[in-house]
Amino acid sequence: MRRHPAPRPSPPRETFLERFSSNCGVIVVVLFVFAFLFENFAIPSSSMASTLLVGDHIMVERASLAPGADWAPFLHYRQVHRGDIIVFHKPVLDPDGEYTVLVKRVIGIPGDRIHLTYGTVFVNGVAQSEPHAVPTTAENYYPYIDDFPAVPPSIDANVTAEWAVDLRQYVRNGDLVVPAGHYFVMGDNRHKSLDSRFWGFVPRQNILGRPLFVYWSIDTPEIDDAAPPLSERAASSLHDLLHIFDKTRWSRTFHVIR
Repeated sequence: MRRHPAPRPSPPRETFLERFSSNCGVIVVVLFVFAFLFENFAIPSSSMASTLLVGDHIMVERASLAPGADWAPFLHYRQVHRGDIIVFHKPVLDPDGEYTVLVKRVIGIPGDRIHLTYGTVFVNGVAQSEPHAVPTTAENYYPYIDDFPAVPPSIDANVTAEWAVDLRQYVRNGDLVVPAGHYFVMGDNRHKSLDSRFWGFVPRQNILGRPLFVYWSIDTPEIDDAAPPLSERAASSLHDLLHIFDKTRWSRTFHVIR
């Protein structure tokens, strides 16, 4: 007489608490990865127009431009290149004692020699082709901005006192020489950008990352590059909430930033 094998016992069912604990673990890991690798910022000013518009909300990748770390050899790090758009802490404190987060384009890397002639940027003696930059015309020409560093900074009230003093030590034969470990940055909207021409170089350690794409864009009032007061930030958030449907620029959703 043939014996049938005894039925295998079914595996114990996962309890609700076990499922909840498992899902929480996955969520924590995902949130950690996103917090470590990515960050989002909103564009408050037109200093990078038309590459970035006021009201663009951008996703910033934080890992590849960060200084390399021995504890994370699996992450790919690379050097900052000319033409990169970077997110960084402004190297000078604002009146409220905070460091503003800015977005600008890298014009010069360590060792580069830079000058502007009637708005045209020369790097190491070569005029740069910059289709992304707002051109200089007779109407928007401004001596200190467009003929930098030939025109003394003393005539421009937006230049920080420290940079007005330090600038000359970096000028050689009419060129501004970028020191080691620092970068010269400018906004694409050259005549509405307070950038390295006004407060100096960006130290390497101030760089937070590079923007990847616009995940949401809304037509919103402009705020300048300085950190806005809390009331103004609250008003801007309220504006976005009230006009999320009629002011959203749907065509810029997932727009890749270059």
